[in-house]
Amino acid sequence: MEDREHSCCFTGHRPQKLPWAMNENDPRCLRLKAELRARLEAVYELGYRRFLCGMAIGCDMYFAEAVIALREEHADVILEAVIPFGDQPGRWNQAQRRRYNAFLDRADKVSVLQVDYTPDCMMRRNRYMVDRSSLLLACFNGRAGGTMNTILYAERSGVKTVIIETE
Repeated sequence: MEDREHSCCFTGHRPQKLPWAMNENDPRCLRLKAELRARLEAVYELGYRRFLCGMAIGCDMYFAEAVIALREEHADVILEAVIPFGDQPGRWNQAQRRRYNAFLDRADKVSVLQVDYTPDCMMRRNRYMVDRSSLLLACFNGRAGGTMNTILYAERSGVKTVIIETE
Protein backbone atom coordinates (compact mmCIF):
# COMPACT_ATOMS: atom_id res chain seq x y z
CA MET A 1 0.00 0.00 0.00
CA GLU A 2 1.32 3.43 -0.91
CA ASP A 3 1.92 5.80 1.98
CA ARG A 4 2.85 9.21 0.60
CA GLU A 5 3.47 10.71 4.03
CA HIS A 6 6.26 8.20 4.72
CA SER A 7 7.62 8.03 1.16
CA CYS A 8 10.80 9.63 -0.14
CA CYS A 9 11.84 9.82 -3.77
CA PHE A 10 15.14 10.70 -5.35
CA THR A 11 16.56 12.60 -8.29
CA GLY A 12 20.16 13.13 -9.30
CA HIS A 13 22.57 13.53 -12.14
CA ARG A 14 23.80 10.97 -14.61
CA PRO A 15 27.57 10.41 -14.92
CA GLN A 16 28.09 12.91 -17.75
CA LYS A 17 27.11 15.74 -15.37
CA LEU A 18 29.35 14.55 -12.53
CA PRO A 19 33.00 15.60 -12.33
CA TRP A 20 34.10 12.01 -11.73
CA ALA A 21 31.95 10.63 -14.59
CA MET A 22 31.88 6.82 -14.19
CA ASN A 23 34.74 6.61 -11.65
CA GLU A 24 32.91 5.64 -8.46
CA ASN A 25 36.25 5.25 -6.66
CA ASP A 26 36.90 8.98 -6.99
CA PRO A 27 37.04 10.51 -3.48
CA ARG A 28 34.30 13.01 -4.41
CA CYS A 29 31.98 10.19 -5.42
CA LEU A 30 32.78 8.26 -2.25
CA ARG A 31 31.98 11.38 -0.18
CA LEU A 32 28.68 11.83 -2.00
CA LYS A 33 27.74 8.19 -1.41
CA ALA A 34 28.59 8.51 2.29
CA GLU A 35 26.52 11.68 2.59
CA LEU A 36 23.61 10.07 0.79
CA ARG A 37 23.78 7.09 3.17
CA ALA A 38 23.82 9.43 6.19
CA ARG A 39 20.88 11.42 4.82
CA LEU A 40 18.90 8.23 4.28
CA GLU A 41 19.54 7.16 7.87
CA ALA A 42 18.32 10.59 9.06
CA VAL A 43 15.24 10.36 6.83
CA TYR A 44 14.52 6.90 8.22
CA GLU A 45 14.70 8.32 11.75
CA LEU A 46 12.06 10.87 10.69
CA GLY A 47 9.70 8.02 9.84
CA TYR A 48 10.24 7.49 6.11
CA ARG A 49 10.05 3.84 5.12
CA ARG A 50 9.29 3.78 1.38
CA PHE A 51 11.91 4.95 -1.11
CA LEU A 52 11.25 5.47 -4.83
CA CYS A 53 14.14 5.33 -7.29
CA GLY A 54 14.11 6.03 -11.05
CA MET A 55 16.92 3.52 -11.71
CA ALA A 56 19.03 5.64 -14.09
CA ILE A 57 22.80 5.32 -14.33
CA GLY A 58 24.67 7.59 -11.92
CA CYS A 59 23.16 9.04 -8.77
CA ASP A 60 20.01 6.89 -8.97
CA MET A 61 22.20 3.80 -8.66
CA TYR A 62 23.98 5.31 -5.64
CA PHE A 63 20.56 5.91 -4.07
CA ALA A 64 19.32 2.36 -4.76
CA GLU A 65 22.53 0.99 -3.28
CA ALA A 66 22.14 3.13 -0.15
CA VAL A 67 18.49 2.15 0.31
CA ILE A 68 19.39 -1.54 0.07
CA ALA A 69 22.12 -1.00 2.69
CA LEU A 70 19.59 0.81 4.91
CA ARG A 71 17.17 -2.12 4.53
CA GLU A 72 19.89 -4.48 5.78
CA GLU A 73 19.72 -2.56 9.07
CA HIS A 74 15.96 -1.87 9.08
CA ALA A 75 13.73 -4.63 7.72
CA ASP A 76 10.76 -2.26 7.26
CA VAL A 77 12.47 -0.27 4.48
CA ILE A 78 10.79 -0.60 1.07
CA LEU A 79 12.53 0.10 -2.24
CA GLU A 80 10.30 0.81 -5.24
CA ALA A 81 12.11 0.79 -8.57
CA VAL A 82 10.25 3.12 -10.92
CA ILE A 83 11.06 2.22 -14.53
CA PRO A 84 10.15 4.86 -17.14
CA PHE A 85 9.87 2.33 -20.00
CA GLY A 86 10.41 -1.38 -20.37
CA ASP A 87 13.81 -1.37 -22.07
CA GLN A 88 15.44 1.36 -19.96
CA PRO A 89 18.84 -0.42 -19.85
CA GLY A 90 18.74 -1.46 -23.52
CA ARG A 91 21.65 0.76 -24.59
CA TRP A 92 23.72 0.34 -21.46
CA ASN A 93 26.86 -1.78 -21.29
CA GLN A 94 26.79 -5.26 -19.79
CA ALA A 95 28.13 -4.20 -16.37
CA GLN A 96 25.51 -1.44 -16.08
CA ARG A 97 22.72 -3.87 -17.00
CA ARG A 98 23.97 -6.41 -14.45
CA ARG A 99 23.97 -3.77 -11.71
CA TYR A 100 20.51 -2.55 -12.73
CA ASN A 101 19.12 -6.09 -12.73
CA ALA A 102 20.69 -6.83 -9.35
CA PHE A 103 18.90 -3.78 -7.91
CA LEU A 104 15.61 -4.83 -9.53
CA ASP A 105 16.00 -8.28 -7.98
CA ARG A 106 16.34 -6.66 -4.54
CA ALA A 107 13.54 -4.12 -5.00
CA ASP A 108 10.32 -4.71 -3.07
CA LYS A 109 8.23 -3.31 -5.90
CA VAL A 110 8.97 -2.65 -9.57
CA SER A 111 6.69 -0.19 -11.39
CA VAL A 112 7.13 -0.07 -15.17
CA LEU A 113 5.27 3.03 -16.34
CA GLN A 114 5.09 2.29 -20.08
CA VAL A 115 6.32 -0.27 -22.58
CA ASP A 116 8.14 1.89 -25.13
CA TYR A 117 10.37 4.95 -24.95
CA THR A 118 8.80 8.34 -25.61
CA PRO A 119 10.51 11.73 -25.34
CA ASP A 120 8.58 12.55 -22.15
CA CYS A 121 8.91 9.20 -20.36
CA MET A 122 11.69 10.33 -17.98
CA MET A 123 9.71 13.41 -16.96
CA ARG A 124 6.62 11.22 -16.44
CA ARG A 125 8.69 8.86 -14.25
CA ASN A 126 9.96 11.79 -12.16
CA ARG A 127 6.46 13.18 -11.68
CA TYR A 128 5.12 9.75 -10.75
CA MET A 129 7.70 9.55 -7.96
CA VAL A 130 7.12 13.11 -6.70
CA ASP A 131 3.34 12.63 -6.76
CA ARG A 132 3.70 9.64 -4.44
CA SER A 133 6.16 11.18 -1.97
CA SER A 134 6.30 13.86 0.68
CA LEU A 135 10.09 14.25 0.48
CA LEU A 136 12.52 14.55 -2.43
CA LEU A 137 16.25 13.98 -1.96
CA ALA A 138 18.21 15.51 -4.83
CA CYS A 139 21.89 15.22 -5.71
CA PHE A 140 22.24 18.45 -7.64
CA ASN A 141 25.03 20.67 -8.96
CA GLY A 142 22.92 23.56 -10.27
CA ARG A 143 22.97 22.49 -13.92
CA ALA A 144 19.78 22.61 -15.95
CA GLY A 145 18.16 19.33 -16.93
CA GLY A 146 15.92 16.62 -15.57
CA THR A 147 17.17 16.90 -11.99
CA MET A 148 16.46 20.63 -11.89
CA ASN A 149 13.04 20.09 -13.49
CA THR A 150 12.17 17.46 -10.89
CA ILE A 151 13.21 19.77 -8.05
CA LEU A 152 11.08 22.57 -9.46
CA TYR A 153 8.10 20.23 -9.91
CA ALA A 154 8.44 18.99 -6.33
CA GLU A 155 8.61 22.55 -4.97
CA ARG A 156 5.51 23.56 -6.99
CA SER A 157 3.76 20.44 -5.67
CA GLY A 158 4.54 21.25 -2.04
CA VAL A 159 6.94 18.32 -1.63
CA LYS A 160 9.77 19.04 0.82
CA THR A 161 13.09 18.99 -1.02
CA VAL A 162 16.56 18.37 0.38
CA ILE A 163 19.47 19.23 -1.91
CA ILE A 164 22.70 17.28 -1.59
CA GLU A 165 25.28 19.25 -3.53
CA THR A 166 27.56 17.42 -5.93
CA GLU A 167 31.03 18.81 -6.54
